[in-house]
Amino acid sequence: MRLKKLLTGVMLLTVCATSYAHTPYLAPYSFDESSQDNVTLDAAFAEKFFVPELAFNNSIFTVITPNGETINPDNVVKLHLRMVVEHQLKEEGTYRFSTGKRLGRVFKMYEINGERKSLENPMDAIPEGGKLLAFFQSLTLAESYVTKGAPSETALKPYGQGLEFVAKSHPNELFVGERLSMVSVFNGKPLANLTVDVFQANDQFSNDKPSISLKSNDKGEFSFMPQKQGVYLLRARYKSDAPKGSPAPQISNTYTLVVEATE
Repeated sequence: MRLKKLLTGVMLLTVCATSYAHTPYLAPYSFDESSQDNVTLDAAFAEKFFVPELAFNNSIFTVITPNGETINPDNVVKLHLRMVVEHQLKEEGTYRFSTGKRLGRVFKMYEINGERKSLENPMDAIPEGGKLLAFFQSLTLAESYVTKGAPSETALKPYGQGLEFVAKSHPNELFVGERLSMVSVFNGKPLANLTVDVFQANDQFSNDKPSISLKSNDKGEFSFMPQKQGVYLLRARYKSDAPKGSPAPQISNTYTLVVEATE
């Protein structure tokens, strides 16, 4: 019985750590749809990019069109490991595709007698003598830009809410050896000294370690210069106070943006 309880605790802690470690992504099959009228994207959680492990469900996917209108994609299909999004590009210009914000599970982790543990029910109190390490609910948002014809600026307008990257140079005009300039913001205010991890996507040959890690300056600005042609995922995480009535005192915000560098 003791062994069974111990194994159950170990498995729970592993599942919690794995779920939090997974990174959300929204990746189009093509970033430039000049020759076609339709775009297809995959949305999932993964540790290797882009090998889906968990479907990005329980959120409302959106598209911001080149004229600034926010609509829902034409089709969103849930598969076992990923969501598939399809949308017809009726206008020329840049579209902003988003998974929408997804509230995830609540994590409550503590340390006792030198061991780190996680509560199966986060609403339970930690054992006497335990030290609280983290108590938060995850919130994830993944985005990508797709352009039909010439790039446009309207869809780049910031939300002004939550964690996001505000583009100062166009994400669909990124070339090897040139810089993608962005500003990290939370609720419209710049985030200084924020870590932005950059992963180069190599499918099953990638790993869960970033290619490089960037830091935003005191104005929230950061830039990324790709050295190789390919698709990249930029990720930032930021903890904020949770709204009143939330099941945890903090929100762990994760934002990702998938871009392509061409020659």
